[in-house]
Amino acid sequence: MKYCYDKLWKLLIDKKMIKKDLKTAAGITSSTIAKMGKEQAVSLEVLGRICKALSCNIDNILEIKY
Repeated sequence: MKYCYDKLWKLLIDKKMIKKDLKTAAGITSSTIAKMGKEQAVSLEVLGRICKALSCNIDNILEIKY
């Protein structure tokens, strides 16, 4: 399975944010950002924090490819 975060990166661009801004707003680590950049899985807790910080739903940031 691949975890595609392209929607998240596009949303950051639309909100004029960079990954460092997301890291601060969501309270996540740089290693988590790196995992997402490599299309690896991250915890549901992290995804929830990102959704809360960006005021969106999980389907706005993540796509799972089988």
